[in-house]
Amino acid sequence: MKTYSAKTADMVKKWIVIDAEGLVVGRLASIVAMRLRGKHLPIFTPHIDCGDNIIIVNAEKIVMTGKKLTDKKYYRHTGHPGGIKETTPERILGGKHPTRVVELAVKRMLPGGPLSRKQMSSLHIYAGADHPHEAQKPVKLDVAAMNSKNTRSA
Repeated sequence: MKTYSAKTADMVKKWIVIDAEGLVVGRLASIVAMRLRGKHLPIFTPHIDCGDNIIIVNAEKIVMTGKKLTDKKYYRHTGHPGGIKETTPERILGGKHPTRVVELAVKRMLPGGPLSRKQMSSLHIYAGADHPHEAQKPVKLDVAAMNSKNTRSA
């Protein structure tokens, strides 16, 4: 019996839209990362981009469990001595780019490297309910119905 290895020409990328309103960030990110890599497919091949194109809407309405909204820290460095900067998800969600919380969560769940960067280009995140990808006829994926823990009631 031979091992099947998918080719790039065999891949058919679907378009999926996910409404992130009320969803827990980590659970959403793990599902999205799995779909971006293509691990949900029976023909998954680790060195080929066989994942789907994913659209996430209402990214500013995500929730975090516990006190992560205020206590979790995101660090970055300016490149200068003593140039470490930190911020919280609360500050990011209330700021100019509220989609960065979801983007960072998904990015950090993918393995590093050129293929992951290519797979991240298949992810489209929007703060509001509108997106410009109606022509691709995306299929709605109901993440909230997959598991009761995927949503958080206030």
